[in-house]
Amino acid sequence: MTINANTKIAVLLKHHPDALDAIISISSKFEKLRNPILRKIMAGRTSIAMASKIGGCELDDFFEKLKPLGFEIDSETRPAKEATKQVPKFIAQLKKDQCTELDVRPVLASGSDPLTLILEKVNVLPRGYVLKIINTFEPTPLIKMLEKKGFETYTDTIHSDLVETYFFKRTDTDPPIESIAENDAASWDVVLERYNEKQVTIDVRELEMPLPMLSIMDALETLPPEKALYVYHKRIPVFLLPELREKKFDFRIKEISETEVHLLIFKP
Repeated sequence: MTINANTKIAVLLKHHPDALDAIISISSKFEKLRNPILRKIMAGRTSIAMASKIGGCELDDFFEKLKPLGFEIDSETRPAKEATKQVPKFIAQLKKDQCTELDVRPVLASGSDPLTLILEKVNVLPRGYVLKIINTFEPTPLIKMLEKKGFETYTDTIHSDLVETYFFKRTDTDPPIESIAENDAASWDVVLERYNEKQVTIDVRELEMPLPMLSIMDALETLPPEKALYVYHKRIPVFLLPELREKKFDFRIKEISETEVHLLIFKP
């Protein structure tokens, strides 16, 4: 197989089973690819040229590692130009006093969930103002949630560990966005009995954000209709719940302690 700067990482991994270890050996930043969920998301849209920028390495570093695996190298084809992301009007016209910054990296590093803090800022944000979230990844669940509430968003990836996401409040949202999920906890035992011995189990307690939500959504893609997904989680996944309702899933939540929550997700 002939590869060049524009070959997608997913193609390499599909063609040769040892390509994963070869790529990870180039830079420690590629260790994330060991996670199958993150690999599924990243590999399909990342070319060798794009990956070399993320890893702070050269194209030749990839070619040298992949050539022993039988890949033929086309070093003449140049990297395709990436499409320029159009900066929305609200960013171009943004004044300093109209933007509130919130760096959630320390909160995440401490092992806590910044959701409550974010929603506090969102709910008091005046119309026409912007909340800027500084993070280590693109907060896709938060983006989807706030776009449905009428916010305009823009994400700027500074580098692989620094992502700035802007949320522009176009209109007043009413009522405020709640951080507590509505759930019929009383029927937990009824649903649990209904799906006795008909469960698929997943444990996302040790995963870093946003992998818990991505892992759950990935598991639901292959969930048989007659079974329920039993999830071990550290907290109520507030961003996930609107997605479940949109995809016609029902759910029950049981709070075991302050640091452990169980979920049952199923098709009604």
